[in-house]
Amino acid sequence: MTIDLRSDTVTTPSAGMRAAMAQAEVGDDVYGEDPTINQLEETSAELLETESALFCTSGTQSNLLALLCHCERGEEYIVGQQAHTYQYEGGGAAAFGSIHSQPLNFEPDGTLDLEKVSSVIKPDDFHFPPTRLLCLENTRGGRVLPLSYLDDARQFVNEKRIKLHLDGARIFNASEDLNVHVKKISGYFDSISFCLSKGLGAPVGSLLCGNKDLVNRARRWRKALGGGMRQAGIIAAAGLYALQNNVKRLREDHEHAQLLAKGLNEIEHINIASKNIQTNMVFVDVGKTDCKALISFLKSKGILIQGTGFLRLVTHLGINEEDIATVVNAFKKFYTDQVPT
Repeated sequence: MTIDLRSDTVTTPSAGMRAAMAQAEVGDDVYGEDPTINQLEETSAELLETESALFCTSGTQSNLLALLCHCERGEEYIVGQQAHTYQYEGGGAAAFGSIHSQPLNFEPDGTLDLEKVSSVIKPDDFHFPPTRLLCLENTRGGRVLPLSYLDDARQFVNEKRIKLHLDGARIFNASEDLNVHVKKISGYFDSISFCLSKGLGAPVGSLLCGNKDLVNRARRWRKALGGGMRQAGIIAAAGLYALQNNVKRLREDHEHAQLLAKGLNEIEHINIASKNIQTNMVFVDVGKTDCKALISFLKSKGILIQGTGFLRLVTHLGINEEDIATVVNAFKKFYTDQVPT
C-alpha cells in the first residue's frame, strides 16, 4: 500500500461513498431537476447558514464565480500574495473577469494585516480600479484564522464598504480545530467556497455559499464557463456522504499530523516549521538535504511526498497511525544511512 502525503486531494471514495453514488437519484441539473444536487446545495446552505449554495466542479471554479459576482470588469480585489485564489487558480479573475488583483503578503499566522489592507484600498479617483472585495483563506498553510480576527475583518469591510469572501477550502478543518460549528466561521463572510474533495474525501466538487442573489448570478456565470452539469447527482451523492460522515473524523487527521511532527522533530537534520500543528499539515525544513534523494528513497519505501527543501506533508482519511510510524521510521533510516549534502 502506498502512503501518500502529497495532499489531502489524493483520497479515494470509501465503499460507503461508492454505494451512495451508485444509488443516487438523478435528474437534469441544468433544469434544476437533480434531486441529489438540490439536496447537497440545501444541506450546504443550512450547514453554513447562508440563503443558498451552488454545486461547482472545483474550488477554482467556486472561487472564480465569487470574484465574478463581487467585482465588475476593471474593479479590484485584495488577496494574499501566496493565496490559492491568486497564485494557483490560473489567473482566472483576470482572464475571464478583467478583475484587477491587489496582493499583500500574509502574516506568519495566515492573516492579512488589516492596516496594510486599508493602505491599499483605492481612493474614489478615476486613476484607480475601485476596490470591491477582500479575500481571506481559512485554513491558510494549515493555520486557522482566529474568530477574533474574523470579527475584526467583518467590522473592517463594513466600515470600508467592501465585501468579504472566504476561500474556505478546508473550513471544516478550521471549525474542528476551533471546536465550533462551521456556521460560526461562515457567518462573517458575504460568500464562502469550500471543497468536498480535500479532507472530506469526495472525488470531486466544491460549494459556493451566499445569499440568493449572489448564487443566482453565480449559476449564470457557471453556465457561461461550461459548468452546467446534467445528471451530476452521482458525484453530488459523494459530497452529501462526505458532509454526513467525514467532518468529525477530521480531528483524526489533525492528531496524525501532530504525531508526524513529533516523530520528525526527533531528527536533528530537519526542522518542523511550526511547533503548533493545528490541522492536517506539517511543514518540514530539510535544510541542505538532497530533496531528490530523499523523495526517491521514500518512494522506494512506498511513501509519496513532494517539495524542494521545504516539504508540506498532509494527513487525510487514507492515513492511519501505523502509516505515521512507517513514515517517521523511513525518514530516520534515510538520515541514518545517508549523509545529507
